Amino acid sequence: MTPITNRQNSDQVLIAEDAFRAFVDDASFPCVAAKAALSRDQMKLFVAGHIACPKDDREILEFIYGFVEEYRSAENHFHTACVIFPESEGLNEAMFERFLWMRLQALSDLDSAQYPYDQRVSPDPHSDQFSFSLKEEAFFVIGLNPDSSREARRFKYPTLVFNPHAQFEELRTLKRYDKMKNIVRKRDVALSGSINPMLQDFGAASEVYQYSGMQYDSTWQCPFKAINR
Repeated sequence: MTPITNRQNSDQVLIAEDAFRAFVDDASFPCVAAKAALSRDQMKLFVAGHIACPKDDREILEFIYGFVEEYRSAENHFHTACVIFPESEGLNEAMFERFLWMRLQALSDLDSAQYPYDQRVSPDPHSDQFSFSLKEEAFFVIGLNPDSSREARRFKYPTLVFNPHAQFEELRTLKRYDKMKNIVRKRDVALSGSINPMLQDFGAASEVYQYSGMQYDSTWQCPFKAINR
């Protein structure tokens, strides 16, 4: 991987990056799209500090902006950007979920000063057309943490995975998305013994229910609000 910032030289960063690549490369890991991104060197990694701390937000945002530029100029599929928080020890699933939305809100607030929301999706988290947006690019965000109720998401460090939404829509157009989705779901069932109860296709329900990996009931209200959009 090409270093993104000077922090990429520390031992902690190398350990976190190697651990994440090994996690995705493990035979039991169900997401074949992530495996494809890794094998094609299209999985970009950034190692931050603690997920509850805002000190790295601007660097994370610049990392995502650089990733967007690279993704938009690429001619193939399966690109993903992953932000790892190795200093976030001892979080339970509820704490991780709270900090996930805290970081996404902070990144969105910073982004709103420079870019409008991606007009291809909705900024309303209650909408079935919602996706998270940075640099006018929609993302489907996946949260990983060691206390996740879903085994496939139990990475040793809290991590936010940003998947460009447009690449999934392009795969649908090419009639490749359903095949990939079914493979991932079968592998997830083989790993966890059941399908993720929060799993829905885009347009069937808001994707906010899938971001953290938690199981929600009908009373849950997503805390995210896209300001000035």
